[in-house]
Parts: sequence; structure tokens; C-alpha cells
Amino acid sequence: MFDPVELQKLVDESLERYPTSTAGVVHHIVTKLREQHGSALISEDPFPHAAQNSTEISPISAYPSQWVFNNAGGAMGSMYIIHASITEYLIIFGTALGTEGHTGRHTADDYFFILEGEQWAYPAHSLALERYPQGSMHHLRRGNVKQYKMHRGCFALELAQGWIPPMLPFGLADTMFSTLDFPTFANTVWLTAQKMVGCLLAGKI
Repeated sequence: MFDPVELQKLVDESLERYPTSTAGVVHHIVTKLREQHGSALISEDPFPHAAQNSTEISPISAYPSQWVFNNAGGAMGSMYIIHASITEYLIIFGTALGTEGHTGRHTADDYFFILEGEQWAYPAHSLALERYPQGSMHHLRRGNVKQYKMHRGCFALELAQGWIPPMLPFGLADTMFSTLDFPTFANTVWLTAQKMVGCLLAGKI
């Protein structure tokens, strides 16, 4: 359903419109996607009041229960699920504090559009880091793996395209067996299942 090239254009447009507000950028992205694909496939805007003032936007989400912590591959951040189906997911993922970890080796291509801050990465055979600043896109091809680091105040729009179910254990195992944060585990499973089933009922796999 999503075209990485078109998402890059949307990210660029959003950053130009809200150069000092990540909440505004997220608001613009979700609003435009809901207009294009409909409310059955795209979640509600987490920052519905962001358009009222582009220079002073509260970072507090109108839907705090929709945001969940995510521990995966040793990295920790928070995420907001915009879309989740069997073949694609689109989320906002990031951290106010900074984190680093293992990307995982997945059955889907992963596109990471940096909305704020900077991400670093490198594959095992490299002696040089890769830098992904605000506005850039980091493409992790399916089957590949890297170490990555998100610096303090780094948030991104993440698109995964491929076979999504095998990715779910990677996204849930640390919470289940390490942090033991069972309310977050339950909320993540509920939100993901709710959106995947909603997509299936709308005829989207």
C-alpha cells in the first residue's frame, strides 16, 4: 500500500511545514495518509491539535494509550502504530533519551525515515559508521543485519514491507523475557492484532 519514494516526499513536505516540531511532522504525515487511505487502514492522528500552532506544539499525545514502549534487539524506544497488516507496518519509533542495539534479521525490507535527530549504523564487515541525519532514509534490506544507534531525541517513521508475522517475536521477546513489562506486552499485542484484523476485514493483507 505504501511507496517508499512517496513516503520520502511526504516526510520532506512535513519537515518543511513543521521545521521545529516533531509532533507537527507526525500530525501532518498521519493526516495526509488518512486522507489517502481512509480511517479503516490508518490510525487516528496522535497529535490532533498540532496544526493550530506550528511553532509551539505540546509534545503530549492526545492518545497516550496508543503509545507503547518497545524493547527489541537490546534497544528501547516508544512507538505509535499507524498501520499494521500481514504484509506491511508503518509506525513512529524513537527515543527522547537515546538507545542502540541489534536490528534483527527480518523477512521484510525496512525503511527508516529520520524525522528528528540522527541515527548511526554499521554492518559487521564495515569499519566505518553510516550516518542518517534528519530527512534521510535508512533502508535495511530483508535478510541483512546491522548494529544501530539512535541519539538523544531521535524519532523516525518506519515502514516494513514483506512477511510481517516472523518479525513479531523479535519485537516482543525482550518484553516477555527480559523487562517483564506484561502490561506493555499485552497492550502491544492488542494494538497490533486490532489493526491487523481491521485491515483483513477491510480486504487488505
